[in-house]
Amino acid sequence: MRERPMALFLFAHQDDECFAFHLIASELAAGRRVRCAYFTDGGVKCARRNRESLRVLGGMGVAEADICFVGEAQGIPDGRLLSCLSQGEEALRALLPWREQVAAIYVPAWEGGHPDHDSLHRLAVVVARDLMLTDRLFQFSLYHAKGMPWPLYKVMTPLEVNGPFRRVMAPFASRLRHAVNCFRYPSQWISWFDLFPMVAVSYLLGRQFVQPVDPRRSLFRPHEGALYYETRHLARWEEVKATLGEGASDEGGRANTMVEDGAAGS
Repeated sequence: MRERPMALFLFAHQDDECFAFHLIASELAAGRRVRCAYFTDGGVKCARRNRESLRVLGGMGVAEADICFVGEAQGIPDGRLLSCLSQGEEALRALLPWREQVAAIYVPAWEGGHPDHDSLHRLAVVVARDLMLTDRLFQFSLYHAKGMPWPLYKVMTPLEVNGPFRRVMAPFASRLRHAVNCFRYPSQWISWFDLFPMVAVSYLLGRQFVQPVDPRRSLFRPHEGALYYETRHLARWEEVKATLGEGASDEGGRANTMVEDGAAGS
């Protein structure tokens, strides 16, 4: 029997799926096999964070066998994907053995929110290009500091410089379930005390967007001004630029196709 088309979701951390609930639900509703892979180990709360993600995704209908903690298996520490790119690339290639079965790959947006997110984005760009899957590569926003004074930031808000984006619609009952799911990660309540409510409100308002990935964008600084991971002293753009590949630039390159009026409509 022929395998169902697969939608592969790439996450840097257990709980990053909170930013893609609508997308996961829409792929399941379309009858596709959804696989989720985590590319860092989750830190000292690894086992607990794994259980939380398994519980939430399982409740949505994702099979446990399709949830892969590759960061734990590869020994990639939380916050250190930038220094473990070879292990990350090896793990990602292993998830994509047959090009024909891949309907879509979803990856954190190139937005300067967290160095692990941007590192995973660049890994996905490189592997998708090699496997001729770039046309099936999509990004979702988590958080970034574009246009915001420190220490404020935006959640689930796509950067226009990344290209056109589409709003993923869902009935209110589904949006409510996704909002409630945001609070089912008790291990992260301290670090997420301000983030969870904002993400939940975004779901209630129907704010889930998706953008095609332009591979050239990840050669440029995500946006002008201080990046959120810089304000948190997690990494400097110069370090990220040097590690992710030659040709990266400080100038804010724009995606090939710009956002038009109404591009975020349903």
